[in-house]
Amino acid sequence: MTTTEPLVLRTDRADGLTTLTLNRPGQFNSLSKDMLSALQAELDAIASSSGVRVVVIGGAGKAFCAGHDLKEMRGNHSKEFMQALFKQCGQVMLSITQMPQPVIARVHGIATAAGCQLVSMCDLAVAADVAKFAVSGINVGLFCSTPAVGLARNLGRKAALEMLLTGEFIDAMEARAKGLVNRVVPLDALDAEIERLAGNILGKSAVAIRMGKGMFYKQLEMGLSEAYDYAGEVMACNMMSEDAGEGIDAFMQKRKPEYKGC
Repeated sequence: MTTTEPLVLRTDRADGLTTLTLNRPGQFNSLSKDMLSALQAELDAIASSSGVRVVVIGGAGKAFCAGHDLKEMRGNHSKEFMQALFKQCGQVMLSITQMPQPVIARVHGIATAAGCQLVSMCDLAVAADVAKFAVSGINVGLFCSTPAVGLARNLGRKAALEMLLTGEFIDAMEARAKGLVNRVVPLDALDAEIERLAGNILGKSAVAIRMGKGMFYKQLEMGLSEAYDYAGEVMACNMMSEDAGEGIDAFMQKRKPEYKGC
């Protein structure tokens, strides 16, 4: 009897760090409908879990994610299938920004098309110096319209359009310079760097992180005056939390705060 490996591997740690690993290494972790469903299920479960504080998304094998499964798309060549697929993928991307926990992309290899989109939609990204990025649909007659949504919100317009119009790869250092990733380290230091970044966040107040992430994305869609009004209200609510009181008291008393997440 054969055992089918899960399409997304989940590893939970007692300190609140959860890792999701895309697990189609033979297909470079391409985002089939089943892969998207598996990822959506994990994100939904994590979003409602108070025990998960930080999420890392990585990929098994040589690639981070090579985008959509082109073989599956050609085998289901109807507009209805395509509409459902891209809506499903869009919901996964939205779930990442809407969930209360910060999500870090662990990019050890190529991230192309929807894989590059996934990197752009994660809250933070750490890349190995050997990683490469592209939105290469244009090379096969397909403008990467849905990846453009994430790219346009991370890169400057001209930088995003150059990637979208040429389909050319950029290396990890250029991705960092353009704003697609936060940090670039040698491949053998990738996990240690993610550990440092995640550990820093885990040491902060869970309630402040949760409120702050939600505020950050919501205010981006507002006008300046409305954004300040909204941010002020969120900050006032944050100030009423036990963690804020504890953090300020600890700062004044020159001691380490003991946050309760409330």
